[in-house]
Amino acid sequence: MASKQIPTAKPFTRLARPRGLFRWIPLLETLRGYRSEWLIHDIVAGMVLTAVLIPVGMGYAAASGLPAIYGLYATIFPLIVYAIFGPSKILVLGPDSALAGLIAATILPLAAGNADKAVVLAGMLAIITGVLCILAGLARFGFITDLLSKPIRQGYLNGIALTVLIGQLPKIFGFSVSGSNFLQETKSLMQGIWNGQINPTACAIGISCLMVIIGFKRWASKIPGVLIAVVGATIIASVLGLSVSKGIVVVGPLPQGLPQFQIPVVSFAEFSDLFAAAVAIALVSFADMSAVSRTFALRAGHEIDSNQEVIALGLANVAAGFFQGFSVSSSASRTPVAESAGAKTQITGVVGAVCIALLLIFAPHLLQNLPHAVLGAVVICACIWLFEVRGVLRLYKLRRDEFVLSIVCFLGVVLLGVIKGIFIAIGLALFAFIWRAWRPYDAVLGHVDGLKSYHDISRHPEARRIPGLVLFRWDAPLFFANAETFREQLLRAVADAPTPTRWVVVAAEPITDVDITAADVLADLDKTLHQAGMDLFFAEMKGPVKDRLKRYGLFNSLGIDNFFPTIEQAVEHYLAAHKINHINSSDVKEP
Repeated sequence: MASKQIPTAKPFTRLARPRGLFRWIPLLETLRGYRSEWLIHDIVAGMVLTAVLIPVGMGYAAASGLPAIYGLYATIFPLIVYAIFGPSKILVLGPDSALAGLIAATILPLAAGNADKAVVLAGMLAIITGVLCILAGLARFGFITDLLSKPIRQGYLNGIALTVLIGQLPKIFGFSVSGSNFLQETKSLMQGIWNGQINPTACAIGISCLMVIIGFKRWASKIPGVLIAVVGATIIASVLGLSVSKGIVVVGPLPQGLPQFQIPVVSFAEFSDLFAAAVAIALVSFADMSAVSRTFALRAGHEIDSNQEVIALGLANVAAGFFQGFSVSSSASRTPVAESAGAKTQITGVVGAVCIALLLIFAPHLLQNLPHAVLGAVVICACIWLFEVRGVLRLYKLRRDEFVLSIVCFLGVVLLGVIKGIFIAIGLALFAFIWRAWRPYDAVLGHVDGLKSYHDISRHPEARRIPGLVLFRWDAPLFFANAETFREQLLRAVADAPTPTRWVVVAAEPITDVDITAADVLADLDKTLHQAGMDLFFAEMKGPVKDRLKRYGLFNSLGIDNFFPTIEQAVEHYLAAHKINHINSSDVKEP
């Protein structure tokens, strides 16, 4: 058996976070401690990353309903801005498959077929999203990412993946479809296949690229299969002139140079529609970025400032909006590319942005024969990896209620649309949170021979109850939504007691808070029990909760002597007060 390594440093030690300007501009902190040997790693990783950023960015732009070039515009400046303001060392930002469906569902109906209008709408959508993120970060709302549970996130992401995938299949088959929602697009896709609209050449290219990308991802993940598929298909299309001879759709000539600074102008009505979508995009980006940044921070031994992370995300989106881009988020597929290529710091992202900029300035024609079928294959592969099937099946086996939540979110996105589906997911998340707090677990306790303290009699039928004493445990904070439920359950426990009750002791250790509404209910409950000849006591209540009761004036009105440090002391006082000859509670038997 191998011997354990003795750690040379104390594990899980929290490093002091930078302060002042170094906190708001993390790149300064990085440069202050930058090592010369890191530079070659960051440059090489940036160049490798570029090979993935270009086709992926163009593919997600097409999936968002925009010309492919805008995917590169949405990559350059967000990478640079995040490198300056982002606290994560190697996190990669850019166009994302999880946002493509949201963007397309928002801007395409408003643009009504006008490509220039779609670009303006996408830019304003990114700016609104960015401002919301910045405000959330400044208000320290980084915790909001924890409100969307994993089952709910899996549900809406599966719905988005399926919606985007169906939208990209026509590119693989070489024809276009019409429809404003999933069902209409699916129907149009089936009709196109049935009517023989498939372009065999485009289909062959698309399926071949799918096989190449998936094959390298599975069996040779360190080799960028996306790059091989893009380069190979572009060369074949150029040499054989497939856009002319076989009628396949290609990207076409790209404008030379960098994107220009533009302020997108929209009407008030359009702004209102964009705002609702921006909220949904911000929440999806929050959740994705939280998961991705934490994963890679743990691997590298860093600690993440979630609020600064959200601010950096917002600034990146604002930059994308002003430079003809669209909404961006963190990438769970491109960040591992940077990591595996040896990236050390945010300089990797800067190198990637510079490489794309040089391509647009000096050689934009290299991409003009890139088939749209390839871009569709890139996005479809991303959607396949976005699907979370095993997680949903695991929910079905372990938690049927959470499985139902996940499926409802999935169906909401697919049947009602991406935007409405996201808000359904948010609503379900809040409902699930409130439901669990409204109807928490409660228990009547008894003594079990051989075990310490007191335990739930529903789980331990052999538990002994002390005559005249009800030990009641409430496993949640007490607040306005569950205070009446607490009263009902406690009185039910008293009514179901096998002997007339004299004392009711609330095992209050799980109660972490009592609001003013719940405090009033406790005061009223104390009077009700007193009128029935019973007394109300508390055991193991936390100090901060006692402090709240003192501020409410309830601590003294209930009686200082009615609070015990432990359940055992409460039982001892009850036995002594009623002269019961059972000093050891394990000897107490049911009458």
